[in-house]
Amino acid sequence: MSDTAKLALEDGTVFTGRAFGARGEVDGEVVFNTSMTGYQEILTDPSYHGQIVTMTYPEIGNYGVNHDDAESRRPWVRGFVVRELSGRASNFRSQGSLDGFLKEHGILGIEGIDTRALVRLTRTRGAMKGILSTTDTDDAGLVEKARRSPGLVGRDLAREVMPRESFTWEPGLYSSYYVDPSGRDVGTRQVRDGASSGPDARRPHVVAMDYGMKWNILRFLAETGCRVTVVPGSTPAEAILEQQPDGIFLSNGPGDPSALVEAVEALRTLIRSAADSRGIPIFGICLGHQLLGQAFGGRTFKLKFGHRGANHPVRNERTGRVEITTQNHGFAVDPSTLPADVELSHVNLNDQTLEGLRHKSLPVFGVQYHPEASAGPHDSQYLFDEFRALMS
Repeated sequence: MSDTAKLALEDGTVFTGRAFGARGEVDGEVVFNTSMTGYQEILTDPSYHGQIVTMTYPEIGNYGVNHDDAESRRPWVRGFVVRELSGRASNFRSQGSLDGFLKEHGILGIEGIDTRALVRLTRTRGAMKGILSTTDTDDAGLVEKARRSPGLVGRDLAREVMPRESFTWEPGLYSSYYVDPSGRDVGTRQVRDGASSGPDARRPHVVAMDYGMKWNILRFLAETGCRVTVVPGSTPAEAILEQQPDGIFLSNGPGDPSALVEAVEALRTLIRSAADSRGIPIFGICLGHQLLGQAFGGRTFKLKFGHRGANHPVRNERTGRVEITTQNHGFAVDPSTLPADVELSHVNLNDQTLEGLRHKSLPVFGVQYHPEASAGPHDSQYLFDEFRALMS
């Protein structure tokens, strides 16, 4: 028999289910993701740090977990909520069960609750603070704990997930490689036809500022023929320029973008000293996009329940084409606060929020969604090629 687990929300709602994964008690912002697959990529995406993630698809865990689908060195979610945990992992790529994976990494899970009711409640009232516990069965006490928990607003969580030191990244999308716990490749690398590779090739040098980056972003940068150096997102602008980059990349990451004051100031310096003075392109994804918006003088705000899933329609304002995108964000840039020299490049067709921005004269652009997907559609991969072309 499984232990009882409870999920309590700050509005007083309590869900009772069965525990899986680790045991204990955690707090976090309760959010939902509409993807049908890709749960391991979601679990290991550092952008989910501080959140208890609910999957809307009813059965989760049926294909297990493996080394290749990891997006970072460990899972970062605070807790995991599913309607039904599959009792069998049936896939030739599987190297273990979801239950065992969460146990190994100390992540709490709860199954057997009405996830449809939880998602409807979240959509109506917005993302809420919550407590997931296998040790406390007092509903009133758990609700009070949820209300006293810190939430995400005003918190710089990127510092808790970014790397402590710089490192180089080599593997591309089609490599045969194993990633060790430090995040460094110890295998071989292959690239697409037409991409530069080898010691004698002139590969443009990208300095990637890591605020909590998914590894598939690095795979795409390598696949387009770039030499990639990853640095902590807290690295000062002067140290970035000392690396002599041909391009600067800004990653995704967790928490409230308005709390990253030092990062925004560093980006203002880089826009002036790298993009404007030297023509060095800057490309940001998700949190990186939000930081760019703030560096340009814009403001961010918290969405009611955020965008998390692999089927969000986004319109490219330059081409009119609609892209189906993977998304994971709870904050957005307010387009009305951006200056006249920044254009709105992409718009979310569900709620008309800003999904992309681009400076009109400088090689600086960003998108709110995830063109590297993992898991998800590949409609937006062209953005990596655009970034690569700007370094030619």
